[in-house]
Amino acid sequence: MINDELKAKYEKLKEYIKEQGSAAVAFSSGVDSSFLLKVAQQVLKDKVIAITATSFSFPERELKEAVDFCKENNIKHFTIDLNQSEIEGFCQNHENRCYLCKKELFRRIRNVAEENNIKNILEGSNTDDNNDFRPGMVAVKEMGIKSPLMLIGLSKEEIRVLSAEMNLPTSNKPSFACLATRFVYGETITKEKLEMVDKAEQLLHDLGFYQVRVRLHKDIARIEVIPDEFEKVLINREVITDRFKSFGFKYITMDLQGYRTGSMNEASDLNVGKI
Repeated sequence: MINDELKAKYEKLKEYIKEQGSAAVAFSSGVDSSFLLKVAQQVLKDKVIAITATSFSFPERELKEAVDFCKENNIKHFTIDLNQSEIEGFCQNHENRCYLCKKELFRRIRNVAEENNIKNILEGSNTDDNNDFRPGMVAVKEMGIKSPLMLIGLSKEEIRVLSAEMNLPTSNKPSFACLATRFVYGETITKEKLEMVDKAEQLLHDLGFYQVRVRLHKDIARIEVIPDEFEKVLINREVITDRFKSFGFKYITMDLQGYRTGSMNEASDLNVGKI
């Protein structure tokens, strides 16, 4: 059930998007960008386009969901190949990695938007993103990219509630972030290591786990799942261990704090909102 406060936010969101006249939505097929894209289509009709960046840190399954969503909703969809290995500093994985990547990402998205006579670019950050170290948001602001969900004051949970009301298939989709976030800062990012993480997380999803992260610490896999699923890890201990080792991990551990966003930042003296 949607309360009056949430209804008011939803109406404000539609009004804000309508004022843009036209928009290109940075679309990852996640909970937030799917909701934003659908609302934008409802308001702007054919004056909205979706742009998805493909890269070696973006799993094929997420790309397929992005393509399928746009086809099912009759939304004009563009994909751009973002070769992150060519972004200076990305693979070295310093604390400004996300900033460097977002800067290039939105430069490329802006090019596609301008080719389609669209000036406004929207992205799906929400108010929960203010609670963690997000250097990419600095790039968003510098590039003049608009974040309507954050501006209106929508949280992840509120977006899920509204998505369910709109019957979006993403309303209960697990949160996802770029696979590069699975690396401790300073750990060199390679396509091979990203594939290890991707295969490991896919295995856990195939085993029925809902929300997962596999953090890479050199040759150690640190598994994060929600506490309610700790026992399931132990039940599947042998298959997880055997398969993870076949992917290239030497040691497999479970994090007793469970799944949480930004856990790689806990060991650093990073401050929220700073690069």
